Amino acid sequence: MSAEKELARAPWLNEADTKAVMDALQAGGGAARFVGGSVRNALMGEPVSDIDIATTETPEQAKALLEAKGIKVVPTGIGHGTITAVTSTRHFEITTLRVDVATDGRRADVAFTGDWVEDAKRRDFTLNALYCDADGTVHDPLGGLGDLKARRVRFIGDAHERIREDYLRILRFFRFHAWYGKGEPDDAGLRACAEEKEGLRQLSGERVRDELFKIASADNAGEAYRQMAAAGILAIVLPEASRLDRFEKYVEIESQQLFAPADPVLRLGAMLDLDEAGVAALAQRLKLSNKDRDRLEAMLTDRTKIVCYLSMREVRRALYTMGLRLFKDRVSLGWADDRRGHNAFQWRAMLAMADSWEKPELPLTGEMIKAAGVPEGPEIGRVRKEVEEWWIDSDFIDDEFSIIERLKAVVQATVY
Repeated sequence: MSAEKELARAPWLNEADTKAVMDALQAGGGAARFVGGSVRNALMGEPVSDIDIATTETPEQAKALLEAKGIKVVPTGIGHGTITAVTSTRHFEITTLRVDVATDGRRADVAFTGDWVEDAKRRDFTLNALYCDADGTVHDPLGGLGDLKARRVRFIGDAHERIREDYLRILRFFRFHAWYGKGEPDDAGLRACAEEKEGLRQLSGERVRDELFKIASADNAGEAYRQMAAAGILAIVLPEASRLDRFEKYVEIESQQLFAPADPVLRLGAMLDLDEAGVAALAQRLKLSNKDRDRLEAMLTDRTKIVCYLSMREVRRALYTMGLRLFKDRVSLGWADDRRGHNAFQWRAMLAMADSWEKPELPLTGEMIKAAGVPEGPEIGRVRKEVEEWWIDSDFIDDEFSIIERLKAVVQATVY
């Protein structure tokens, strides 16, 4: 089934590099169509980032056609039919039409085909099985347009079969519903996800992590995680999620305050209540980056008193001693924990103050400390720390004379 040229005016479709890639792929007499996210998002009025292309040409033929036109090609997954065309403005993932020959719940053995319908049938959801010609004509072999217009995420064919081909599709079901769905999730799909959930245990931590972050970044993330918990799925992929109440509240705050873009690491932290060992175990299982692990550990274990009624002086002190990132994380979690709605202004003001804060520099050098009579070595650091603590208590006084007088007092009392 094909429609009129619905996407003929789509900006990404009319870019010079897009046209060049499509022209090259069809120069040998084969066919090429856009597929998946770019078509789906364009039809829904959502931003388009990645552009995927399906073609009847084999990977080797597609590579040769592109290179003949001077387009760089990277054989990203040539054994499974995928190459990447690299231009000055975009990367295009290009995959030969294929069918799954064998699957094990994580990956598939494929065979190439020239049949567009068979290629569509191997995909996950009907709204991801929409194709588009270079002129903007949309092709809908499996009824995806109706689901797209209804904002309904529906598995292609038998939901159990699609899930058993790759159990990650369980999490993708919730992700796509959170991002694009409307109303309650498709009942057949939801039941199948709940019944097939044990298969999630065989997935790698990296794949699970990426989906959890993508779900957490959606506007409807709170509802999605509640649905996953009710279906018994969260107990498998994120059993540590004991604070869904705080998570939902923080998602609501981000939405109401127009914070953008969504912060998946902070949102993940909002649903956790872990000590250092718990964060370490979670990070190892989900293969979190060291940066994300350290950030989660800090926001969940820091014990600095953060309340909405901190004075400006106390805020400056906290910002200096904690650092901007940790301070904002702790304020955000504190706001989400606060059930008194009338405190929103104070929490928001603290975040605004943090955003405009510039960290002051203690105007005290090592040379100045040595000139005061402190010998080379660890004593310099100790004395500097003593003066710095006084300087912080003095609200970062910008008075070199007072700082020198304090230095002299510290040196006289503790060095001589």
